Amino acid sequence: MKFPMFRLTTLFAVLLVTACRPASTLPVATAPSAAAADSIAAQVPSLKEAFGQYFRVGAALNPEHFTEKDRLGAAIVRRQFSTITPENVLKWEAVHPKPGKYDFRDPDRYVAFGERNGMFVVGHTLVWHSQTPKWVFQDRKGKPVSRDTLLARMRDHIHTVVGRYKGRIDGWDVVNEALEEDGTRRQSPWQKIIGDDYIQKAFEYAREADPDAELYYNDYSLANPEKREGAARIVRELQAAGIRVAGIGSQDHHKMDWPTPALVDSMLTVFAGLGVKVHLTELDIDVLPRPSGSRGAEVSDRFEARAELNPYGAGLPDSVQRALATRYADMFAVYIRHQDVIDRVTFWGVRDNDSWLNGWPVRGRTNHPLLFDRMGQPKPAFAAVMDAIRRSSEERQRVAPQVTP
Repeated sequence: MKFPMFRLTTLFAVLLVTACRPASTLPVATAPSAAAADSIAAQVPSLKEAFGQYFRVGAALNPEHFTEKDRLGAAIVRRQFSTITPENVLKWEAVHPKPGKYDFRDPDRYVAFGERNGMFVVGHTLVWHSQTPKWVFQDRKGKPVSRDTLLARMRDHIHTVVGRYKGRIDGWDVVNEALEEDGTRRQSPWQKIIGDDYIQKAFEYAREADPDAELYYNDYSLANPEKREGAARIVRELQAAGIRVAGIGSQDHHKMDWPTPALVDSMLTVFAGLGVKVHLTELDIDVLPRPSGSRGAEVSDRFEARAELNPYGAGLPDSVQRALATRYADMFAVYIRHQDVIDRVTFWGVRDNDSWLNGWPVRGRTNHPLLFDRMGQPKPAFAAVMDAIRRSSEERQRVAPQVTP
């Protein structure tokens, strides 16, 4: 199958940066006027319109997007996506950096952007072991606090943050990455100090703060059967305690060779049996060589930079573009097949230059994991995803019962 590159107008000529850059730093679109950005974005078919009958499609935003300093990125978001997630600004270290001190400047701008554009607004994330300041878990002498103290801090944080956006943020990643790869509980400070019920407590506090918000458990590598079962166990335990869980968030940080479509299909089938919706929350596909045997997305992983780990600094070869397009097409074929259980699919970033994979798990690399390149052009992978929805629609029409007059 041939995936055509979309040809945008000569407006891109004014966006090119100078060519005198290292090969490892590809050109990135500079700031056009708001009108030019909207004109560029409008020339590309819309994912949210194409998938509207199946599930929401969204992206993770950084402050450049929701303040519209990145005008082209913001225009792409408005054109393409119906739901947004904040990449970092609602994580504990950003919004609650010191005891008693909250900083809502960027979260307020993020929520306002979603409201202005009629989007489903997600909050990410309330309870996580990473990007949480040490003071949360320690007393003034640096020793672990008591269970009661940590529960009080958790409750204050959740009530303050969720309460501020009550009725404005539609759904929350309440607990993030509580599992090890084998499906057992991660021995985080939350787990060690509070115990097994810390997840239940977090959901209870979030429900108190906003009874109408959707509440999710979010994790990576859930296509791994052992970890999948661990996530299912968490949901069952919450349900048994009478706590309403709206969905499971599967981060879907994929590699080019893992997970297989069959594993993703199996994951979605199992989660459908829990009676909750599935949110593909952090979708991207890493095209670069793995520096280790890990297939997960453990944020603390760090490896030394080596030239052989950064082969596409000058651009993605056509053969890899085609392989990436095929990979996205295969994944979306599975997602479309499970449209009854999937509520949204959110890409972790807007353009390739936004992606966290440029700096993780090796700093300074040039990755190409998303549907839009650094210039804001849709890649062959974008065409492949749109083609997947076209083929699905044709198949539905083919098998639909014929109504005779």
